[in-house]
Amino acid sequence: MSDRRQRLLELLRERSFARKKVILASGRESDFFIDCKQTVLTAEGHALVGELMFDLLSELPECDAVGGVELGGCPLASAVSLVSHQRGRDLPALYIRKQRKDHGSAKMVEGDKALKPGLRVVMLEDVVTTGGSSLRAVETLKAEGADVVAIVALVDRLEGGAETIQGGNLAFKALYTRRDFIPD
Repeated sequence: MSDRRQRLLELLRERSFARKKVILASGRESDFFIDCKQTVLTAEGHALVGELMFDLLSELPECDAVGGVELGGCPLASAVSLVSHQRGRDLPALYIRKQRKDHGSAKMVEGDKALKPGLRVVMLEDVVTTGGSSLRAVETLKAEGADVVAIVALVDRLEGGAETIQGGNLAFKALYTRRDFIPD
């Protein structure tokens, strides 16, 4: 494991991981929780996640933009977009809402000026459990004319999400899995 990847894992273990009973977005109960925002929203965590997720894009189908599902995926998309510019491959960030705004423009996608038919997007997620929220965001982007080519997660809880995503004909990669936090 690279030094940067090891350091991000240390931060996630220190700041984001907790053994406690929680109800997940999927409705499932779990005995552990990973609140990636506690790490990603630090300066160091933001820089590391941007670099590592950007590097992971080279293992996936080509993309023109990165998207993040509100709320956890939005800082990931911004971090990767920033690193893409620093490395000479500008990838705009898109934020995908879970619900349509009830005021103003009523947008489902922020950063939509970058949207064009066939825009190839990699979706970024903080934690994948069942894959349901990822696939809903994919449908939102498809309705806007984008072509989602892959999903990258910071953490895969190993609860069927990767298989669900791959079953939807999407490539899937995760930087870490539950085993990085709770060994089998």
